Amino acid sequence: MTSKQSAGILLYRRRADHQTAAPGSNLLEVFLVHPGGPFWKNKEAGVWTIPKGEFTSDEPALDAAVREFREETGTTVKGPFQALSPIRQKGGKRVFAWASPGDLDPTKLVSNTFELEWPRGSGKQATFPEVDKGGWFSLPDARAMINPAQVGFLEELEETVDGRSSDHA
Repeated sequence: MTSKQSAGILLYRRRADHQTAAPGSNLLEVFLVHPGGPFWKNKEAGVWTIPKGEFTSDEPALDAAVREFREETGTTVKGPFQALSPIRQKGGKRVFAWASPGDLDPTKLVSNTFELEWPRGSGKQATFPEVDKGGWFSLPDARAMINPAQVGFLEELEETVDGRSSDHA
């Protein structure tokens, strides 16, 4: 049995932090998406994710990550790209991710769609967006909302972008 793999982009930006007295303080924010479809409709905490999707070994993982970001948001991310350490989700899927600085307006999100028999057993096909919304989150808020297996991406981003090694970032 071949294990599934996904690739995605962790888009981040800095916003002025108006609540701190330190001049020039910037708050690191990340862009996450909420899965579309009836199974996720009333779920929030722990289900948001980086924009990502499955790929096969025929496609380079970074190419798949850029493609999936475009398909799920309607925006093409240009880089630069910083590879993050892969993680394994609860179901066994391995996720490869790259951090990239950027910005986008979540109200203009355009996602691809999928079809599903809904309601189950009805014989009727319904179309749903793969992603039904996106948003910018501070790192503490993102930790509460993101799929728990993906918290490592946030921690690595914080270490490399806000940490001592970020002088060149």
